[in-house]
Amino acid sequence: MKSFFLTAAGLALATALSVGGAMAQSQGGTLVQITQPEPPNLAPYVSTSGPIAQVTSKVFDGLLEYNFDLEPQPSLAESWEVSADGLTITFNLREDVVFHDGTPLTSEDVRFTIMDVLREAHPRGIATFRNVTAVETPDSHTAIFRLDAPAPYLMKALHSAESPILPAHIYAEGDIRAHGNANEPIGSGPFVFTEWRRGEFVRLDRNDNYWRDGQPYLDRIVVRFIADASTRTAVLEQGEAHIAGFGAVPYQDVRRLEALDTIEVTTRGYEMISPIVEIIFNTQEPPFDNQMVRQAVNYAIDRQFVIDNVWFGYGVPASGPISSNFEPSGLFGRGIDFSVPDRIDIANRLLDEAGFPRDADGIRFEIIHDVTPYGEEWQRFGEITVQNLAEIGIRATLRYEDLPTWLARTYTDYDFQLTSNFLFNQADPVIGVHRGIHSDRILPGTVFVNGSRWSSPETDALMNAATVATDAATRQEAYQALVPLVTEASPVAYVLELRYPTVLSTQFSDVITTPIGIYGNYAFTHQR
Repeated sequence: MKSFFLTAAGLALATALSVGGAMAQSQGGTLVQITQPEPPNLAPYVSTSGPIAQVTSKVFDGLLEYNFDLEPQPSLAESWEVSADGLTITFNLREDVVFHDGTPLTSEDVRFTIMDVLREAHPRGIATFRNVTAVETPDSHTAIFRLDAPAPYLMKALHSAESPILPAHIYAEGDIRAHGNANEPIGSGPFVFTEWRRGEFVRLDRNDNYWRDGQPYLDRIVVRFIADASTRTAVLEQGEAHIAGFGAVPYQDVRRLEALDTIEVTTRGYEMISPIVEIIFNTQEPPFDNQMVRQAVNYAIDRQFVIDNVWFGYGVPASGPISSNFEPSGLFGRGIDFSVPDRIDIANRLLDEAGFPRDADGIRFEIIHDVTPYGEEWQRFGEITVQNLAEIGIRATLRYEDLPTWLARTYTDYDFQLTSNFLFNQADPVIGVHRGIHSDRILPGTVFVNGSRWSSPETDALMNAATVATDAATRQEAYQALVPLVTEASPVAYVLELRYPTVLSTQFSDVITTPIGIYGNYAFTHQR
């Protein structure tokens, strides 16, 4: 039986989410955050577009929060218990929580959110909560999840950015996918939505009735939307904005800004997001239907050069599909090291053995490399990839298209040979990793899943075992076995673990207090 109760030790852990949480802090101040691009809506319960949660995680609460070891901590649920067979999870809710309209939180709000919203309409929630057959509400502050199979990963997906708890009396009215409050969110979080001036900013004001006594410390958060990259850098430098992350500041500018006394830069706060930059092969079409050819390209990519010259040092070489951020939790495996000193010699030998000799011009074959249409750094990454492939006799031509065209080419038509990409590992490999390599995620028309169309019964079985295993040791063994098999097959070249820099004004403390970084709620943030 696994359980958590708010003993003195548990309360200390919850308080430790903030470095300054145990001390009285000054009240007041406005924090200005830059989010780029502007979110399409403020409905994180039906969309996983990254900019949305940068705003709404301050408005909504989740059942849980997490420490930097990715362990669950109390939030709306002050305690919980997981049955020995993993088929029942009981959450005991706080009794002092009210939504922003003054209505008390009850277990019905949890039931509605999980069963009627996240399980039905949330892009990742459909998978995360697929084994939840019911949420029982024996009283107003107890919510019991009933599962038809264990789902240990579910306990890593209950923070406000991923699984916000909604007030049922508001959101149950009408179509949740086109709800009237999609752009005027109402939650129980530390800040209340006040205004969205399109193209300019969202304003969030202090929730005076927040359940954490005395918090939040700030009076207001203003989230600004600035299309021009140089202007985003300038307003941070001039102190007109105080925080930006997720690549909102050009990487070369981050290096300059961090030299200022008024600014600090951190890569903390992405441990539950863990993006991995990758190159996807079309494994169903020549020449990348040949494993040796895929391995050769894997060896050819100069990962450290890419890290240093594209992302300006904000990354480490990837060792497979699972980020090393999962190492503390044991859910990590290490694959083939493609960065060995003789990597070019190995790549050339593999291509020779695969039956692709060089012609008189030194060319083995020609391909088109589709570049992810997410900005300047991806163009540079494509150019370096072209140079790397030329070293082993592959002539690559870059193709750069708009996002809808690239998505359709990669995930609907499979009309590509090799393309760059990046995927978030999310909080558990089941949520973020399996989608890229499991055969059940070969879904034409569904984006950011298994675009390579490679799979194997052996790796599927390992992922299936890790999905339902209730003990960490069994899951760890499965992933340690999985990753070497995947990297040997090389349907994807995992290039680097991107360490997003977050630019922070030194005027504020306790901004990044959890492993979801600026997806956090800023309840502990205060002016120095």
